[in-house]
Amino acid sequence: MARMHSRKKGKAGSKKPLTKAKPTWLRYEAKEVELLVAKVSKEGKTPSQIGIALRDSYGVPDVKKITEKSLTVIMKEKGLLPQIPEDLMALIKKSVTIKKHMGENKHDMTAKRGLELTDSKIRRLVKYYQGEKVLPKGWSYDPEKVKLLIS
Repeated sequence: MARMHSRKKGKAGSKKPLTKAKPTWLRYEAKEVELLVAKVSKEGKTPSQIGIALRDSYGVPDVKKITEKSLTVIMKEKGLLPQIPEDLMALIKKSVTIKKHMGENKHDMTAKRGLELTDSKIRRLVKYYQGEKVLPKGWSYDPEKVKLLIS
């Protein structure tokens, strides 16, 4: 499958192990892992940062194998899930930094194209999340209001 705005295939990346069984060497139970997720989440970390922290600090290889629920489902049950999904927030932050760069470098046409591509990805993702009922129907991406959302 090709990447969205390129002519390349770009399928490289790490893959998770195929085994679905819980590792025998793991010392945490499902409830303990859920409590760890809540603890790390209250520190203000995103779901991907929580997964990395659990892997590196606590030796939890995969939350879903242990609890049989994904990290975001656990956060949603505990009421700790942010209003805007992590991937959408990352794209919004990228858009803000490109706009800041464009303010300083007005003739940078490559950055202008990057901004257009990023904005189109944001609109596409907003449309998806509205269909999945993660975002409300009236939510729209407004580049001027976004600066307030980030800070």
